[in-house]
Amino acid sequence: MSSTLHAEQPGTSSRGTPDRWESQRSFDELGRPLRDITFTVVDLETTGGSAEGGSMITEIGAVKVRGGEVLGEFQTLVDPRQPIPPFIAVLTGISNAMVADAPPVESALPAFLEFAAGTVLVAHNAPFDIGFLKYFCEQQGRPWPTFEVLDTARLARRVITKDDAPNCKLSSLARAFGSSTTPNHRALSDARATVDVLHGLMERLGGLGVHTLEELQTFSGRVSTAQRRKRHLAEGLPHAPGVYLFRDHERRVLYVGTSKDLRTRVRTYFTASETRSRMGEMVGIADSVTGIECATPLEAEVRELRLIAEHKPRYNRRSRFPEKTTFVKLTREPWPRLSLVKRVLDDDADYLGPFSSRKVAEKCLAALHDTFPLRQCSDRFGKTPSRTPCVLAELGRCLSPCDGTVDHDTYAAVVRQLRDSLLHRPDRVVEQINARMEALAADERFEEAGVHRDRLAAFIRAASRTQRLSALTRCPEVVAARRGDDGRWAVHVVRHGRLAAAGVIPPGTDAHTYVASLRASAETVTGGPGPVPVATAEETEKILRWLESPGIRLVDVEGEWVCPVDGATRHLALHDAVARSRTELVPFDDRRDLTPVHQPAR
Repeated sequence: MSSTLHAEQPGTSSRGTPDRWESQRSFDELGRPLRDITFTVVDLETTGGSAEGGSMITEIGAVKVRGGEVLGEFQTLVDPRQPIPPFIAVLTGISNAMVADAPPVESALPAFLEFAAGTVLVAHNAPFDIGFLKYFCEQQGRPWPTFEVLDTARLARRVITKDDAPNCKLSSLARAFGSSTTPNHRALSDARATVDVLHGLMERLGGLGVHTLEELQTFSGRVSTAQRRKRHLAEGLPHAPGVYLFRDHERRVLYVGTSKDLRTRVRTYFTASETRSRMGEMVGIADSVTGIECATPLEAEVRELRLIAEHKPRYNRRSRFPEKTTFVKLTREPWPRLSLVKRVLDDDADYLGPFSSRKVAEKCLAALHDTFPLRQCSDRFGKTPSRTPCVLAELGRCLSPCDGTVDHDTYAAVVRQLRDSLLHRPDRVVEQINARMEALAADERFEEAGVHRDRLAAFIRAASRTQRLSALTRCPEVVAARRGDDGRWAVHVVRHGRLAAAGVIPPGTDAHTYVASLRASAETVTGGPGPVPVATAEETEKILRWLESPGIRLVDVEGEWVCPVDGATRHLALHDAVARSRTELVPFDDRRDLTPVHQPAR
């Protein structure tokens, strides 16, 4: 069994199974044929429209059907223990005298639940009927069974046109489908009519390729018949976690995604209520789907990122161009300066980033220039320059090394403060911009204060990101494991911030032997300069989120995986509050006791 990250080989891995993943709702068996499903079609009569508002059930009627055949019926009046409003009595024909000797809801409800046990509940306008049933279950301290529910009214709105029926009321649909029972606001009669409506809808949808309960539950008119006819593309995929790739007739990749169950997820593109028009367009072009099984969720997420970056599918909106990033660079020269660059070089300079947007990088750069009066020109100076000072120097925003105003030691001290803010402690930037924001806000210059707020937010996020990424990429190897819900251990080998191997320890296997084998077969990764030298920032951040998740066990750490205790991460929660606020100016408070992301590695 291979356990390292493989090149793209469709359907060849046998490693992953869905039960290794975090719990999620999944179908017991994909594609349960409608002919094999037992439905209980239920209808209620009540004294009003809201159980929470005091309305009571006066009648329960239900019909149990499977494969078009009626298996049984259930009907009972219910004593509401309150007078039935006259207009309700006229509408339903149920009088106070009729329910005087009827069982109370405490007896009627358990009897109905026993009748419906193990079936799929169906109702016309299901939230009303099911809402009443759930409410009285709760009132009786009775747990609500895990019924699947189908709403014929909702389904009809997706299928029926004005040519079929003027509206989707039960009476209109019963006439449209030629029901043998006319709805009359009595529970059993209305349930019988709903059975005919259900069968009529199923027959109509059968012509559109809807033959399973899952397809019926997720049917949407937005998915075209042509799309539904392509559901066979999912048939060859396994019920296993991994990555799927939609391809056109020339084998070009159109879209890449991940799933905990490949076959189930891909099938939804042909049957689910997919509202994104571009996905419908993509499915219309697709000619095949490739599935790649993965051992763990993290491996699938990383593989997805790498495949998107490699193929750049036109229907993926995110992660297509990881190379289009920007860094803020503190140069190494006699008179250092800050600049925006596209890539990290092995030049002993300090870098902040990466930024996915140059605009955000410019805000961060402005925050640093607001705090530290380094030169902003791009000229190359010798150790003793003698030039005319620029406007920034005249405004006091530059130390002006160009005209010899500042000596080298003084300038170098400011550079050291800046480097410390980038790499270790951002307090100087935070304090300086907070003070400026407060002054501007006091003068009611809120727009200007908002500009500085956004600059500070850009800097704090970038500094935190750089410090966290750098901490991991400095480590030649980190091996970590986490026990899954099934009791098995998922193991990952991370080298210089890149996922080098992933696997799940098989039952009965010696853990030490398996981990040693995994490390030996892992991808060879050579470190490089900068915060993200061998993986995209997005990949390393996904790895970090996994490493920081509950239940992680560090098996081995080569090097020191540490972040500065006084680093930017302790400001991050406050930064996020500021970033979310577009109307209120919230200054950063250094006195907040925030725990750093990483403690020194032991």
